[in-house]
Amino acid sequence: MTPESHSTTDTDDLGITPPPGCPAHNLGPGGLHRLYGPDARDLGALYEKLRSEHGAVAPVLLHDDVPMWVVLGHAENLHMVRSPTQFTRDSRIWSPLLEGMVKPDHPLMPHIAWQPICSHAEGDEHLRLRGAVTGAVSTIDFRSLRRHITRYTQILVNRFCEAGEADLVGQYADHLPMAVMCEILGMPDEYGDRIVHAARDMLRGTETAIASNQYIVDALGRLAAQRRAQPEDDFTSHLVTHPAGLTDDEVREHLRVVLIAAYEATANLLANVLRTVLTDPRFRAQLNGGQMTVPEAVEQSLWDEPPFSAVFAYFAKQETELGGQRIRKGDGLLFAPAPGNVDPRVRPDLTANMQGNRSHLAFGGGPHECPGQDIGRAIADIGVDTLLMRLPDVELDCDEEDLDWAESISARHLVELPVRFGPKPQQEVMKKPGLPSVPRRRTDWQVGTAAPEPAPAAEPVSAPADLAADATVAPGQPVRPAPVAEPGGTRRLGAWQRFLRWWRGY
Repeated sequence: MTPESHSTTDTDDLGITPPPGCPAHNLGPGGLHRLYGPDARDLGALYEKLRSEHGAVAPVLLHDDVPMWVVLGHAENLHMVRSPTQFTRDSRIWSPLLEGMVKPDHPLMPHIAWQPICSHAEGDEHLRLRGAVTGAVSTIDFRSLRRHITRYTQILVNRFCEAGEADLVGQYADHLPMAVMCEILGMPDEYGDRIVHAARDMLRGTETAIASNQYIVDALGRLAAQRRAQPEDDFTSHLVTHPAGLTDDEVREHLRVVLIAAYEATANLLANVLRTVLTDPRFRAQLNGGQMTVPEAVEQSLWDEPPFSAVFAYFAKQETELGGQRIRKGDGLLFAPAPGNVDPRVRPDLTANMQGNRSHLAFGGGPHECPGQDIGRAIADIGVDTLLMRLPDVELDCDEEDLDWAESISARHLVELPVRFGPKPQQEVMKKPGLPSVPRRRTDWQVGTAAPEPAPAAEPVSAPADLAADATVAPGQPVRPAPVAEPGGTRRLGAWQRFLRWWRGY
């Protein structure tokens, strides 16, 4: 958006200077709201204020008072991302950048600067790069993926289950996505506290963010070189060997985008679902009562608290109109899932359950829709389900109002989620699954609830007179019943035969 386009909002003609102390006193040039600094301490409230003042598309200011549009409407966001003939992700046509308003050290430059990756490309180049990424994603075996997720959840829970307390952000939600993504990319040995800290440090834009970014780039560069020399059955190898023929730099940059985007989005999603389960009794009751499944709970969270509040950025390829605003060629627009998901036109009642509805904006749309969204869903589904099974009595260890958030234009990240629970023993993680042992077969089955008493020994009786003629029995000699012969002398009598012998007194 060029500076002249501010006039479309009719804010330049006010000619009134707000008095000191007035909330409008800190407005930027043209009376526009800033999406940074004191004016943006609560971006959710600011977005609603902008919606009431300007409608579905509102003019705002980024750092250094760089002008930008923020798209607040659900339909307008979808139209923008699904119209590649009108809007592009290529920032090289952005008017403030061409006019020198955006300096090389601008805080948002890492998000906006053009890169040779599929999310910034279009046309045939986009098809080539995107095809390689989606092709590599399609090779992921989701049954194996779910096993990896379950194994890492058990490993992480084992670290704190005996303590009876934990921070489910720093000890769980921040670690699980990174561990799984390192496994998917083929670099499980790189997973550890260091790479988790580097990713979080880079996303927060701290003083050491450049060094943290370099650490991750170096690790991914080594991985790409190894798979180029010796491919294996992992995401990186399939990306390297794809017919699209990506260069080493293209492979490294796409690995970086996949790793960081998936990590940030899934860590936020996992933390948000856990927070909702712990703070909303109705939500947890629906889960425990079977009225809502964990996947449905994840989708509800994607509506209420999308992992990315806004995405940088789309740029107008021609003069057009969007949401009643005149958009000039070269104007920049923020794709904003957070305000778009609460658009009153699609959600007039924010307390209404959105079960089964996947029309949220959390994963974007159009040509640049997130290709790995099912991976994020699987990590959140299993991560929440496994934790609640291991720690069914887990409770929030502070008041909900005391939870801290780190908020920026792009995301709202929960800082800590302290919980308490009854200490639990660790579980075996590396034991291979198998069938239980078969009980030893019994050879003396009995009919009835108790074994019959042994029959008393037969009393000797005298041979009657009519047996005197038998050469084998002399008169007066004791007679004992003859044993029943067993064929071959080795076959055991059956249960019914033994019962008859007992019944007859043999």
